Amino acid sequence: MNERLLTGVRALALIDGEHYADVVVDAFRELPYDVVGAVALGGTEKLKGDEDYGVPLYGSLDEGISEAGAALVLDLSDEPIVTARDRFRLASRALAAGLPYVGADFRFDPVPFEPFELPAIAVIGSGKRVGKTAVAGHVARMLAETREVVVVAMGRGGPPEPVVVEEPPDVQDLLSRARSGSHAASDYLEDAALAHVTTIGCRRCGGGLAGNPFVTNVAAGARAAAERRPDLVIFEGSGAALPPVAVDARVLVTGGAQDPGLVAGYLGAYRILVSEIVVLTGCEEPLVSADQVERLRVAIADVSPGIPVIATVFRQTPAEPVDGRRVALFSTAPPEIHDRLRRHLEDEHGAEVVLLSGNLSRREELRAELETEEARSADVYLVEIKAAAIEVVAEAASERGIAVVFAENTVLSLDGEADLDEALRRLADAAAPEGAAA
Repeated sequence: MNERLLTGVRALALIDGEHYADVVVDAFRELPYDVVGAVALGGTEKLKGDEDYGVPLYGSLDEGISEAGAALVLDLSDEPIVTARDRFRLASRALAAGLPYVGADFRFDPVPFEPFELPAIAVIGSGKRVGKTAVAGHVARMLAETREVVVVAMGRGGPPEPVVVEEPPDVQDLLSRARSGSHAASDYLEDAALAHVTTIGCRRCGGGLAGNPFVTNVAAGARAAAERRPDLVIFEGSGAALPPVAVDARVLVTGGAQDPGLVAGYLGAYRILVSEIVVLTGCEEPLVSADQVERLRVAIADVSPGIPVIATVFRQTPAEPVDGRRVALFSTAPPEIHDRLRRHLEDEHGAEVVLLSGNLSRREELRAELETEEARSADVYLVEIKAAAIEVVAEAASERGIAVVFAENTVLSLDGEADLDEALRRLADAAAPEGAAA
């Protein structure tokens, strides 16, 4: 960055006692910033006890950010007092406060959230394939029962210009898109088909460590949503990228099997700090142990004590009745839980499950399954709108005259957990009370 642009920028300095005070003070003078305060991070080797840095000293980064009125956090500390792990945690706290975090050879900037005039909630992820779209769809369906809701979904396969889907697409609509060369299982189409709300599809390319997309048309999608004046807008992130739009609350979706060191470390801590709820998905044996869930809770609480963390599982719910019918389920679920999914469909929905596939993202295996006697004997193909669901499974069903029913991923809180739906309603009520004008 041009040094002239930094001249006079009010900075909060991070310092340690492994540096002599006069060295630190001279650095204050040499650097182009206006240092207005400092946070002593520890260390005493080079300190005599009567040091004067010429600026107020604060006891913590949070205190310094609150009191100093700085526009930037300047890291003048070093090993061994501040490790690389420590720096990412400090950076996350600075970014969550909306301040850049700058060191000798690095700079992290917060995601530049564009102002948005309507009540809004964002559903973001700590990575890809954590169930973020399923949670976003669940949130939209539930809140749309009492409000007018619009979803703005950002994805790597989204359209070059925002696309507004006013009516839920059916199988034939999605097949037409696939046959024309479009990606017919994009997140925004899944949201529109299963949540039955107006959905606006957007795209993004790239994602920074803090989650800022390199290129995205979400701002245009947000404007299209605002024009419709709904009661509430739900912005859905993409992978670990955040929609760069200011919202009233964020729901962070984290896979129960993810490494706690990644979820809460690096700039994963930033995502936790800018969220109001963490939803842990897929929290069932043998995929995820109770010990693993507890490790995630501890790591998340270390970043943000008191943030609600709710462990959940997914269960496929047919969007249309399938009782008494021979059903082949096509999903992305791992084999370890197929028996549970089978029992759920048989016990809760009266289906006779003749085939259960988890190969939607593996086309060769999926095509082989579709040639089996079990697949050909089904009355209904129950499909998640993912990966090859449309151009492979729905296409095969069309050729064979077999009905296709979409599978919603219902999000269920585990026994003993807080009620996820109630927590989401509280967030929505705070952002957009029922009956309030948008």
